[in-house]
Amino acid sequence: MEVARAAVHGMVGLALGTVMAVLELAWVALTAPLLAVPSTRTWATRGSRRLAEADRLRVNRFLGGSIPVGPAGARASAYVAMRALIGGLGGGALVLVGTWVALSWRALSGGADERAGTSWYDPITWTAFAVLVLFLAAQGLIGLAALERRLAAWGLAPSDNEVLRRRVEQLHRTRAEVLEAVDDERRRIERDLHDGVQQRLVALGMLLGRARRLDDPDSAASLLRQAQEESGHVLEELREVAWRIYPVALDDGGLSTALESLVEGSSVPITLSYDVPVRPQQAQETVAYFVVSEAVTNALKHSRARRVEVQVRQVDGAVLVRVTDDGIGGARQDGRGLSGLARRVAACDGRFELDSPAGGPTTLRAELPCA
Repeated sequence: MEVARAAVHGMVGLALGTVMAVLELAWVALTAPLLAVPSTRTWATRGSRRLAEADRLRVNRFLGGSIPVGPAGARASAYVAMRALIGGLGGGALVLVGTWVALSWRALSGGADERAGTSWYDPITWTAFAVLVLFLAAQGLIGLAALERRLAAWGLAPSDNEVLRRRVEQLHRTRAEVLEAVDDERRRIERDLHDGVQQRLVALGMLLGRARRLDDPDSAASLLRQAQEESGHVLEELREVAWRIYPVALDDGGLSTALESLVEGSSVPITLSYDVPVRPQQAQETVAYFVVSEAVTNALKHSRARRVEVQVRQVDGAVLVRVTDDGIGGARQDGRGLSGLARRVAACDGRFELDSPAGGPTTLRAELPCA
């Protein structure tokens, strides 16, 4: 089934390539004189780049290519000219195959007079000839598809210098985003300490001060009990703040243990599915944990979710994280918490996706390469 689907895709890709070849040949004939004039060269090159981009999409979609977006250089015009010739070859091969199929159908489905004039060995001859032609046609079309991919890789893929330049730009961008995410995290920790722990410590100090000023032992003992309870709340909030900075369970038991602790401390039911046979590196584990933690926190605080589903699995050298809740939706990736997560994932060369329509459900996906 897969072979048949690939064959159909290849035939469609070559047929579209034939149509593109006619357009490209006409474009080359039209713009060849314009390339020699500086004032019109930019316009001609821009049209060549658009035709080349359409070809790149066709090769990737139908011919099994994986050509990234290449540079917008002068190679586009040369590629379009060479592609017109290759597309013509593909069109010729398809026309020959179609012609042979039509002639064979006419010969085998002729009238009674035509069948009476055939010998007993004619069907065997036609069958053998059909197998030979189909074999040659298949080999020719496969070769043309491979030639299309190689030509696209030469004319459309970015050069090594272009790849290096893009990588440097990406690293500069992700470095700035990570620094911004760290600053946002520091500000959030400061708010948690100021609005939570500090306020409880102030209340604790006031309780102890009132207990010292009282002469009634019973009243003082009651205030001391309240102070003891308040100190317990302070310790809980300190643990939560420290856990948000970095969960110790990641060092002790790895990502699975940290996620289990997160699930146990949740106020809503969380279904955890964990399938990571090979433990990832510490950086990937940390990012995966914070993706789940932030998604669960948003589901509890903003989405009014009643159930959360967490899936963490390892596929093709990457850790895939998926968090789904049945809340009201409406989450935005440019929000403070989720934007920080997206920057964390990008710093690991990963991908971050958020789907949260109004009314729910909300699905957050992150893909983290293990290497």
